[in-house]
Amino acid sequence: MLNTLSSIAAPLFVFGIVVFIHELGHFLAAKSVGVYAPIFSLGWGKRLFGIKRGETDYRISMFPLGGFVRMASREDESMAGIEGGGNMDADSATPEILADARKSAGKLWDDQAMVPFGPRAVPKQRWVESKPIMARLWIMSAGVIANILLAIVVSSGVFLGYGRAFVPAVVDSVVVGGPAEAAGVLAGDSIVSVNGAAIRGWSDVLDRVTPVTSGTLTVEVARATQRQTLTISPTTGDGINPATGVSRKVGRIGIAVRNDVQYEKLGVGAALGAGLETTWLMTGRVFEVLKGLVSRDVPMSNLGGPIEIARTSVAAASGGAEMLWSLIAFLSLNIAIVNLIPIPVLDGGQMLITIAEGIKGRALNVNTREWLARAGVLFVLGLIVLVTFNDVKRLITQ
Repeated sequence: MLNTLSSIAAPLFVFGIVVFIHELGHFLAAKSVGVYAPIFSLGWGKRLFGIKRGETDYRISMFPLGGFVRMASREDESMAGIEGGGNMDADSATPEILADARKSAGKLWDDQAMVPFGPRAVPKQRWVESKPIMARLWIMSAGVIANILLAIVVSSGVFLGYGRAFVPAVVDSVVVGGPAEAAGVLAGDSIVSVNGAAIRGWSDVLDRVTPVTSGTLTVEVARATQRQTLTISPTTGDGINPATGVSRKVGRIGIAVRNDVQYEKLGVGAALGAGLETTWLMTGRVFEVLKGLVSRDVPMSNLGGPIEIARTSVAAASGGAEMLWSLIAFLSLNIAIVNLIPIPVLDGGQMLITIAEGIKGRALNVNTREWLARAGVLFVLGLIVLVTFNDVKRLITQ
């Protein structure tokens, strides 16, 4: 029973936190520049339950994956059916349209409220399109900014609460006939530095050794009360890029370490620094994957979707709170970067259109916007089909 609850709760918790923060960014930015935002929803479709405060209805909707902030915009009519609300254009509303709006709003209807919760028209100065270009870009980018901040805050919190995990770079054994043995490395040696770079743990050794497939390394080791500097010539072996899953050649020196995970306690400042560093490293890995997809070095079959994220969330939850929060930070950063891709239905695409309209001096015509929107929707739908196929295939093969 507990396993079943975890299988349901963990993915909803991970998705909920990441999507909530993204949409909260858009919502707060819209409010900050005076845009009318009547709906803040986790999930899509019909409203299940919620609470209305002021002019905004904070709700949970039928389909729990994703969410949205509804703002007064010229795109409102095309999105009303998807988001589960009535049209906000009350200027030309007929009695039939108002009757439908009243039915859709239900108990939220107020004769003194603006649409979609009342008959009053939304003032033009409260529409997204009425705002200066910088204000519109602020609204569109705020979700991405919020997700990046979430990644930094969560990563820093993990370091502050749990400390920095590391495996001490203490040699457990050396491979007979390997480069380390030939250079004079002994079991029990502690690796202090590689090519002058200080070593905090075994992961640092891997970072310094793995890229070196030719030449030599200068390795300083601590042995008893002495330190020695040794020159090691790595051999080349086959490895896997952990970020992309692509095969590559790696340097190896032929040593094994003690599997003894330890935690270094960090203060607030050090934890924040470690959180920023981790977020920066994760950003590099995400861009490395995107670059690999464009160059076709990374196969499209490596991409995962909601099923894979749900599976990973359950696995992370079983590994403890530290692992689950780390997954939230990583997923939040992924969503931030993916949303910057210049596809019309994503934040990056909307920002590009806004900039183009600013340069042009007027809005793109309706046909152009519809064509761009359809192309973006088709691309996203195709991507959803692809990642879902990958997810199902993994489930079957595993």
